[in-house]
Amino acid sequence: MEYWDLSYPVLTTFFGLTTLYLLLQEDKKVWFTSGFFIGFFWFWWIVVSFGHYKMLWAIPIALLLISFTYGILFWLIAFISEKICRVQFIAPLNIATRCNELHPTVLIIKTLGLLFISYLHPFGFDWFKPELMFVNSYLGIEKWQFAVILTAIILSIWKRQFLYLFLAVFAYQPVTTSTQSIPDTVQLVTMHTSVEEKWNKDLHAEQFDKVFKIIDKAIEDNKTLVILPESVFPIFLNYNKTLIAKLEKRSKNISIVVGALYWDGKTPHNSTYIFTNGKITIANKVLLVPFGESNPLPDFLSDWVNKVFYDGAVDYKASQNVVDYNIGSITYRNAICFEATSEKLYEGKPKNMIVLSNNGWFIPSIEPTLQKLLLQHYSKKYGTTIYHSVNMSKSYVIQDGKVTK
Repeated sequence: MEYWDLSYPVLTTFFGLTTLYLLLQEDKKVWFTSGFFIGFFWFWWIVVSFGHYKMLWAIPIALLLISFTYGILFWLIAFISEKICRVQFIAPLNIATRCNELHPTVLIIKTLGLLFISYLHPFGFDWFKPELMFVNSYLGIEKWQFAVILTAIILSIWKRQFLYLFLAVFAYQPVTTSTQSIPDTVQLVTMHTSVEEKWNKDLHAEQFDKVFKIIDKAIEDNKTLVILPESVFPIFLNYNKTLIAKLEKRSKNISIVVGALYWDGKTPHNSTYIFTNGKITIANKVLLVPFGESNPLPDFLSDWVNKVFYDGAVDYKASQNVVDYNIGSITYRNAICFEATSEKLYEGKPKNMIVLSNNGWFIPSIEPTLQKLLLQHYSKKYGTTIYHSVNMSKSYVIQDGKVTK
């Protein structure tokens, strides 16, 4: 529904509560099946990237691996809940009937499983958050609010009384309106450059010329800040003095935030270049995409995977510290694509964040939709206004968890 822009708070709230109400009453088999298909439909977009590497054979293998991983995780939650219940009632007879799916002990353990499963990050991805289903609902997305929702549901199931569902009202999230207005002088740029075109060196001159035309038009329109997507310059920009000089010259009339690569002499970085008042600041990415930018496997396996699947390419290097930078009187938290959807980037509750993304690797898919929901989640949770410039999908501003532009 989010993908087709058919999301309405009343329906989102209803479907979220119904999903949890039905799931919590089921046994291990249903939990495995549910986990399998949740993994499948939540993460199928990952395998779209294999097409760009001409690895179509790996798509069904990776998709089954992801699906079975979440199927097993869900099965374990149900299995453990039943085991604990049976241990608790080891003495009495008729254990099987006492420890069914509706027993309060079973329901509580399943609830705890749903509360804490988001802290498990298979393959390094932390995008699975059950509470994400309530981002655009009348209910909140904090863990305590999700706990209130689950408590209302298990009481309703245990007592067999729907009235207990009304306890979910204590998880109600009032709509907040920020006093901070989005300035009209900020221009978010959406690019439409495919992966194959982006890394084709023969097309770079044309692509770079287009970037400068966009910047010049923003200057003509009296914009004070123009934000362009991740790796708009798919080169080591710090080694290209000509492009640096052009950007520095224009930054005397407009601040420019743009994505490019950075070479520190040993390893590559995925970076944000900030040009303002003729000066340059470089902010490197802190959290790298598992497998896409950095291989999370042990070194001996990582080297083999890079050699076989990525033509021996060297992993990107992550920066140690989150970077904040100033443009005028406003401080922005730097974030590049994947890292903007991780809790670490919101330490200290930044007021403003500029995110640069390249979604070309996953188009067409639901990845941009899921990414937007995650950004809404963190914006609502930490009060961060997010300026998101994207390649191959829509750019937007998120304020108080709502997409405002």
